[in-house]
Amino acid sequence: MTAARRLRIVFDLGAVVLRWQPAALLQRLLPEQAHDAASTAQWVDRVFQAYGGDWAEYDRGTVLATELVARIAARTGLAPAAAQAVVDAVPHELQPIPETVALIHRLRAAGHTLHYLSNMPAPCANVLEQREAALFAHFDSGVFSGRVHLIKPEPAIYTLAQQRFDAPAQELVFLDDHEPNVVAARAAGWKALRFEYAQQAEAELRAAGWLAG
Repeated sequence: MTAARRLRIVFDLGAVVLRWQPAALLQRLLPEQAHDAASTAQWVDRVFQAYGGDWAEYDRGTVLATELVARIAARTGLAPAAAQAVVDAVPHELQPIPETVALIHRLRAAGHTLHYLSNMPAPCANVLEQREAALFAHFDSGVFSGRVHLIKPEPAIYTLAQQRFDAPAQELVFLDDHEPNVVAARAAGWKALRFEYAQQAEAELRAAGWLAG
């Protein structure tokens, strides 16, 4: 087995393995508020806070869904039922991206070890693990932020993930769509690249010499 095949490939999940389109989600659930591109962008920022603020604490597992709903309603003026509908819809919006799933199958078939590292609240993780059991079977292990009370790009979550994956930092190759998370992975000694779509990621993995062929 070549050196490239000994690498462990670590996937982010949202917008990498699983579709995540918050604008489309809000336009569907909040048509009166998110009725055009400008208003939708504003509401995406208000509800999800660039995954900082309340939503970051939800991802971290330090705020429960019920409290998140109350905070969103208080911050934005949304009716609690509308805020609840958005929070409830998130795991159902996270559907597998066929091209990435195909890449995962190829990597697994070629003998690579696969892991995941995701900023994901525990309620969403629970739904995904049950609904997408066949997909998660391709991963040897993974870390959900909501279960460890750490989030990317904090250095501590990379340290914990490396321990869970039982691999030297230099053998880990991380694919994430969010540049700060990629930068943090590199600072932890991992190899990393920004994921845009499956074909691009696979081509960059090969160009870097991290995959054979």
